[in-house]
Amino acid sequence: MNNLGNRALKLGVVGLSTGNGHPYSWSAIFNGCDMAYMKDCGFPVIPEYLSKQKFPDDCIPNANVTHIWTQDRAVSEHVAKASLIPNVVDGMEDMIGEVDAVLLARDDPENHYAMAKPFIEAGLPIYIDKPLAMTIREAEEIYALEKYPGQIFTCSALAYSDGLKIADIGDIRHVQAFVIKDWKKYAIHVVEPALHLFDWHTPVVSHNVVANDTNKIVSLAWANGMTSTFTTLYGADCGFRIQAFGTKGHAEVDFGGTFFMFRNALQAFVDIVRGERKNESREITMKVMDILERGNEG
Repeated sequence: MNNLGNRALKLGVVGLSTGNGHPYSWSAIFNGCDMAYMKDCGFPVIPEYLSKQKFPDDCIPNANVTHIWTQDRAVSEHVAKASLIPNVVDGMEDMIGEVDAVLLARDDPENHYAMAKPFIEAGLPIYIDKPLAMTIREAEEIYALEKYPGQIFTCSALAYSDGLKIADIGDIRHVQAFVIKDWKKYAIHVVEPALHLFDWHTPVVSHNVVANDTNKIVSLAWANGMTSTFTTLYGADCGFRIQAFGTKGHAEVDFGGTFFMFRNALQAFVDIVRGERKNESREITMKVMDILERGNEG
């Protein structure tokens, strides 16, 4: 992004969707937090992991969340107090002209097009929370709004975990992954990071979906002879697990701390906005969309 110089980046955050505390946590990663308010955010895990960090030392430098909008003014005020955001706006479009980039911190993909559109059309870089969409067609409609290449950034923060650097296990022949809850919102958390373990550019040649009321297993065969399975387990205590099996051994991904996964992903976005890093999320995002759409069949 041009004309930023060395000044601090001004970010606007848009939230809040049901069950998703990202407006609190993402903003705190930039601004620090007031724990007296943060403990009442409604997401106990957030103050738990934030309390282990040292602020402002662990904040992303030279960038701040300066504006917030949610669909409820009272919620916006609480997020602002908890995450030290100085400006609460009554309409999300009021941020345009006031911020350098936008964090669309909602994980309800059915609303992403409408909520992202005014910011994209205004030329602002935007980080859209995962999943970007639930079908390839919907994702393409969002990308079609871009005013310049790389304007849209989207990812699962787990794809930025340092734990993805697994030991050498030779040529990977099979990857299996497990995640809690439902396919729609949670499969992406293992699909995208799993793709970073092997050459995901190779085509998927076949797939199969097995599902019941609570579980879903999506099996893929790849053109290079590799196979993979992605399993969502509603109500099971499995967390996020990815296991890889290769010609020299096997390994399991250790995702590490939640704070640093989010921090790494947000830092990547800041670097992209500043022109210090290339935005490569579109290509892999469309591959993720292909797998998610295959899983939607069951």
